[in-house]
Amino acid sequence: MPQKIRKAVFPAAGLGTRFLPATKASPKEMLPLVDKPLIQYVVEEAVESGVESIIIVTGRGKSAIEDHFDISFELENMLRGRGKEELFEAARSVSELARISYVRQKQALGLGHAILQAKDFVEGEPFAVMLADDIVDAEVPALKQMLAVYEETGAPVLGTMQVEGSAISRFGVLDAEEVRPGVFRVRDMVEKPRYEDAPSDLAIIGRYILTPDIFGEIERTEPGAGGEIQITDAMRALLKRREFYAVRFEGTRHDAGDKLGFLVATVEFALKRPDLGPQFREYLRSLNLNGE
Repeated sequence: MPQKIRKAVFPAAGLGTRFLPATKASPKEMLPLVDKPLIQYVVEEAVESGVESIIIVTGRGKSAIEDHFDISFELENMLRGRGKEELFEAARSVSELARISYVRQKQALGLGHAILQAKDFVEGEPFAVMLADDIVDAEVPALKQMLAVYEETGAPVLGTMQVEGSAISRFGVLDAEEVRPGVFRVRDMVEKPRYEDAPSDLAIIGRYILTPDIFGEIERTEPGAGGEIQITDAMRALLKRREFYAVRFEGTRHDAGDKLGFLVATVEFALKRPDLGPQFREYLRSLNLNGE
């Protein structure tokens, strides 16, 4: 039986340039999807999957993330004093979601470098990596689906999805064989290939289960695509020494770090809300979508 996954790393030091000017002074991870920031959805997914401790890798200008998951005495006292018990519970529950620690990535040198900052926190255990702008709407949490394969194999497991056409060039891409429906044994992987060079339509998305030997490979990895230390390059090196698997999980993945993806996710999540969905649905039906 492989060692239990107790810890998750949340890289959150990126500059959020795709959302400028909104992210000039506010972390992209704190953009609200209906009424919760993006990062809270992913923290909740980790907790629902059995993760006990989380470390968020931050950078300058990211203190709002720490404040969000901390207790706010002034706000809570005000809500209680005004008899707003439901809102008090909503605010307090955020600070009680999980044990959360923080470490700074002083330079934005890529995802691999961000994960390396969590080496001391991981303390030699296997761990998950979760990206806050990949929001997965699934009945069974995406990470939990991946954990089932990790518990069976003891190997690193990557989240994957099929991406059509030239958009595949924005992702790490897998060369893999399907060993059973939705589960793949990885043969190779490449970071952001040209469309014509992509080995498949299977893209790596923001969910990883990694073993601690990945840190040595990250430390040996030279800057790659974009001049950054890419986690895909480190995983590819580790693939020479151990098996990797990938899971095409059941659910809908939203790229909430992209403006259009964020808008789509907002509509989808709002429609599912019992307190908002019926009225919002009626509003959408009233729109003149032909632009006349």
